[in-house]
Amino acid sequence: MLSCFTSENQNAVTISLVTPEAFPVWLATQSDITKNWLNATQFRPDVGQFQLLPNENGALSQVVCCIADKNNPWSIGHLPLVLPQGIYQLEVDDHDFSAFAIGWGLGAYQFTRYKKPLRLPSLLYLKPMFNQVQNMVESIYNVRDWINIPTENMGPSEFAKEAKRIAQENHAELLEIVGDDLLKQNYPAIHAVGRASDDPPRLLDLRWGNKAHPKVTLVGKGVCFDTGGLDIKPSQAMLLMKKDMAGGAHVLGLARMIMQANLPICLRVLIPVVENVISGNAYRPGDVVPSRKGVYIEIGNTDAEGRVVLADALTEAVSDEPDLLIDISTLTGAARIALGTELPVVFSNKDDLVSEVTACGEREGDLMWRLPLYGPYRELINSTIADINNNASEPYGGAITAALFLKEFVPDSIPWLHFDLMAWNLKTKPGRPQGGEAMVLRALFCYLMERFY
Repeated sequence: MLSCFTSENQNAVTISLVTPEAFPVWLATQSDITKNWLNATQFRPDVGQFQLLPNENGALSQVVCCIADKNNPWSIGHLPLVLPQGIYQLEVDDHDFSAFAIGWGLGAYQFTRYKKPLRLPSLLYLKPMFNQVQNMVESIYNVRDWINIPTENMGPSEFAKEAKRIAQENHAELLEIVGDDLLKQNYPAIHAVGRASDDPPRLLDLRWGNKAHPKVTLVGKGVCFDTGGLDIKPSQAMLLMKKDMAGGAHVLGLARMIMQANLPICLRVLIPVVENVISGNAYRPGDVVPSRKGVYIEIGNTDAEGRVVLADALTEAVSDEPDLLIDISTLTGAARIALGTELPVVFSNKDDLVSEVTACGEREGDLMWRLPLYGPYRELINSTIADINNNASEPYGGAITAALFLKEFVPDSIPWLHFDLMAWNLKTKPGRPQGGEAMVLRALFCYLMERFY
C-alpha cells in the first residue's frame, strides 16, 4: 500500500468535509468546545480552509475542511502534507469517498529520486473495498515520476525498461523493435526521427488480455528529449523537453490501471520511443521520409517530430481494427496557446465517443475541451513534392493541423480519440505539485470502466 494510505484506523482522527453553504448547519450540531474554538480562531469556511479541533483535554479530536463539492478531488489535496502526522479518516459516504481519497493520494505525491522529501505524508484510512483508488493513485505516481526524471536517466532504453517492468508485473507481452530493425520491419518514420541519438530509437508493443474481448489500442508519443533537431529550439524552450515523452508515459500508466483492474478488454499499447537530437545523420528540413503506410512525408520542420513518429505507430495500431483507438501526446504548443496549460485538447472522429469521455471528465474533475478536425485546414499541410508536409504553411490553428496530419493515418471507420496536452504543472496547487502531471487518465479510466466492465 502507498505510504499515504493505511488499512488501520485505530485512533484515527475524523476529517469532516463541509461545503461553505452547509457549514452553518454543520456547526450547529457541534459541541460548545468546537464552536468556541472556531470562533476564537476566526475560522472562515472558504474552500480549502481547514482547522484542527481539540477535545476537552486539548488533544486533536477532529479536523474540519471546506470543500467545493463532492466531485472535486482537489479540495483536500493539500491535507496530507500539512496536517500533523498521524492517521485520518474521512467522514463521507462510501459513494463519495473515492474522489476525495484520490485527491488525498495525489496530494501526498513527492518526487524524491534526487531530493529528500520535505516530510512524510499523513495517512488516510483506506478500506480494502477501495483498492481501485490505490490502483489509480499508484499508476499516476508512475506517470508523474517518468515525466519528472531527466532524460539522462529516462532516455529511450530506460523508458523501455520501465515498460518491461510494467509488462512483467501484469503478465503482459512486450515486443521491442530497436534501431535498424525498425527499417527491416517497416517503421521508417520512427527510425528517421530517432537515428541521430546514441540511444537508438525503438517501438514498444505491449499486448495483454483475452483476444475474444473488445480491442482497445493506446498509442503514446515517446520523445524522451526534443532539441528540435536541426531546427533547434532556443534554450528556454528546451528546458522542459524531458517531458516530451509524456504521451508514452500516459498510455503506459493507463495500461497499468486497465491491467490492475483486470478489465475485460484486449489491450494493445504502441509507444514510439526516440530522442530528437543533432548529429551528422540527423534528419533534415526538406527531407522526404517514407512511412509505414506508404505515405511520403516532407519534413517542413524537424521540431514537428512527434506527428512523424506517431504516423508509423498509428498505422500499425489500425491494422488490428480496434474497437477504440486512443493516442496521447504533448504534440503542439498551439494547444497550450488555445486553452492554456491546464486544459487538455481532445479531437475525435466520433461525436458520441468524445461526448461520453468529456462527461466522464466532468464527473471526475479531470477536464478536457474538444477542438474540431476542421477539414478545410487540410490544405495547409499539403506538399509540392510529397504526399504531406509535417509543418503547416501557416502558423494558425496549429493543434488542428497537427491532428489532421494524424487523421491521415486513422481511417474514419475506427473510433478515435486524440489528446494534445501539457502534462506539466507550472505551479503547485492542492493535489497537483509543480512538475510532471497525468491529465485525462482518470476520465479515460472512468469511461473504460463504464463501457467495458
